[in-house]
Amino acid sequence: MSKYALAYGGAAGAVVIAVIIVGIALSGGDAGHAGSAWLGYLIMLVALTLVFVGVKRYRDREKGGVIRFLPALGVGLSIAAVAGVVYVALWEAYLAFTDYGFIRAYADAALEAKKAKGLDAAALEAEAARMEVLVRRYANPLFRLPMTFMEIFPVGALIALVSAAILRNPRAFPATRRAS
Repeated sequence: MSKYALAYGGAAGAVVIAVIIVGIALSGGDAGHAGSAWLGYLIMLVALTLVFVGVKRYRDREKGGVIRFLPALGVGLSIAAVAGVVYVALWEAYLAFTDYGFIRAYADAALEAKKAKGLDAAALEAEAARMEVLVRRYANPLFRLPMTFMEIFPVGALIALVSAAILRNPRAFPATRRAS
């Protein structure tokens, strides 16, 4: 099971973070545009289909095409956990490489977006204070690491749950037999 978690989870986590970093680079480092939440979660959803593929491959190769719900969920969650760890590790490497400038750029872009919406001075000042708290907290790895992991893991856990529910039925996506 661990080789499936490492292979499929590692690939999923690497693909997600690579696409996000490329998006940031292509936007010229503009964290406001590159940080679009719906696009980020769409990327995660697509890349984390590797959870389904990994559970199916495990079912077909290791379990003879039959797996119960809980073992399938365990495989899926382990793939999602590895994807989360890889995602966090590569994001930390990116932050170190860019001198941890992302969060400041993100906070500045968020404030500019609020200004553009015409927030009054008091509300803008409150938002600026909130962003400063975020910047300070984000500098602490005990805040940043779990927060980054929780960006991706719930998506992977949901896909693991759906995968286990579908793949517990051996007639769902049956293993293909090779012709002799």
